[in-house]
Amino acid sequence: MASWFYASEGKQQGPYPEGQFRDLVAQGIVRPDTLVWSEGMAGWQKAVEIPGLISSGGGAPPILPAGGPPMMGSGGYAGAGYASGAGGGTLAVDFGIWDFVWRTLVLLIGSCFVIPVPWLFVWYMRWIVPCVKVPGRPNLSFTGNAMTLVPWFFGFIVLAIVIGFIGSALLSNLLFIVQIVLYWLLIKWMIANLASNEQPLGLSFSGSVWAYVGWNLLFAISIITIIGWAWVAAAQMRWFCRSIEGTRREIIFKGSGLDILWRGIVAAILCSLIIPIPWVYRWIMNWFASVTELAPRGAAARM
Repeated sequence: MASWFYASEGKQQGPYPEGQFRDLVAQGIVRPDTLVWSEGMAGWQKAVEIPGLISSGGGAPPILPAGGPPMMGSGGYAGAGYASGAGGGTLAVDFGIWDFVWRTLVLLIGSCFVIPVPWLFVWYMRWIVPCVKVPGRPNLSFTGNAMTLVPWFFGFIVLAIVIGFIGSALLSNLLFIVQIVLYWLLIKWMIANLASNEQPLGLSFSGSVWAYVGWNLLFAISIITIIGWAWVAAAQMRWFCRSIEGTRREIIFKGSGLDILWRGIVAAILCSLIIPIPWVYRWIMNWFASVTELAPRGAAARM
């Protein structure tokens, strides 16, 4: 894998692996007139002069043979330039209603047969993830394999059957905790399998299993208050976003409990009519995306 450098204000920035350098091109930090260098090049060249770098719309840089280190006057290395130059913005969601309808029906009907669930879930994720638009992360995709889910899923099914035969209330509560733990593992797995331009993003979920169990128990208790669940959901979303690591930008959820409450009430009323469900789903997803922001590290502390 080639390493890349670029010039900014008379200093060389880098080195960057191909995946990170492609992000700089996509974000417009590396422009057509930016001087760049990689192993095997005789000297610094404008990005537009390198085939496949700018002209392909930010595609993967060409692989070049190894060479000597770059020399650029008195400028030094400044790998932090990527982090400080990364832009921000809110997420967005875009998918067709009828595409959503038939895929969701296939997922629901197929799930009735139990066995296909892991494969259907991965198939659905590979469709819905690219519908999420992330600033500076073109062509978002999901690379998870259904076989990873098979032991978790069928292990839980067997456990549920055994506990059902025993009929113990204590074991039923244990099954509920096991289910929450499996959801936690599922979240970690999904985040770890996000990619951009077919390159893994290297993200991870650092929230502990005990914190996740605690949030779910708090949410279950908050339902008793009729409206308190919305504020718990907003706080849990902020915790969830803070727990995603591996990105040079903070993920900040700006939605409030009141925002979630009234939208939840409207969604429940409309969904009771059945037909509006696809439009309601897209409306809710678009709202969550619009209040989820990527910002330079430390931005949340300054707000």
